[in-house]
Amino acid sequence: MAFRLVTLNLNGIRSAANKGFVEWAAQAGADCLGVQEVKAQAEDVAGKFEQVAGLQGHFHFAQKKGYSGVGLYTRKPPSAVITGLGHDDFDTEGRYVETRFDTPERKLSIISCYFPSGSSGEERQAVKFRFLDCVYPHLLALKAEREFILVGDINIAHQQIDLKNWKSNQKNSGFLPEERAWMTRLLEQAGLVDVFRQLNPHPEQYTWWSNRGQAWAKNVGWRLDYHLATPGLAALARRESIYLAQRFSDHAPLIIDYDLKL
Repeated sequence: MAFRLVTLNLNGIRSAANKGFVEWAAQAGADCLGVQEVKAQAEDVAGKFEQVAGLQGHFHFAQKKGYSGVGLYTRKPPSAVITGLGHDDFDTEGRYVETRFDTPERKLSIISCYFPSGSSGEERQAVKFRFLDCVYPHLLALKAEREFILVGDINIAHQQIDLKNWKSNQKNSGFLPEERAWMTRLLEQAGLVDVFRQLNPHPEQYTWWSNRGQAWAKNVGWRLDYHLATPGLAALARRESIYLAQRFSDHAPLIIDYDLKL
């Protein structure tokens, strides 16, 4: 039975809704839908976006209004919901929500996560590096006790194939050698799987385009959105697609079907 897992950085849930996100989600057939950069508070979501496409939302909001925030919409009620990483620096920014679907036979989590961007300057890049240092052991410990798929905006293009202008971006946040090395360590040493790349080895597969210039029209993009899975779940991935027919934000939805039943 196919399990469809979608991830999308909304760049504001209200903005995305104005561009047809809710109507699209109703047609997308997702069993779980991870969203990032909700840019809203609980009171903004109440009565409007608690449910989307028949899925129930679980959120981790930022304290700062109109900033960050993640959500995970699920068809099946989770056995537990965990918000935050247990680090105040990041948890006040609303970056991590984990839904658990545990049975006597299996411990399984679906996570929506929004990694910090460092593109605004050195201060935020330092925050990003601290986040990477924090989330790595967290994921390693999680992998030791349960299966999971983390979806979200990682804000790192891993390899040259993952962005159009790799030569000119080697000193820019999102393609720094240290960020790429962290990603390599996560995949090769920690043993997580970049599920999209496992299924699709082709170039020019992007999920984010700058609003500057004609990046979208010319497909000058970056692959910043991921499904990162433990190996057993990654092996169940069957089909991938990046939805490009409509634009709800500066990111595109990334859809992967798994041969999985929650």
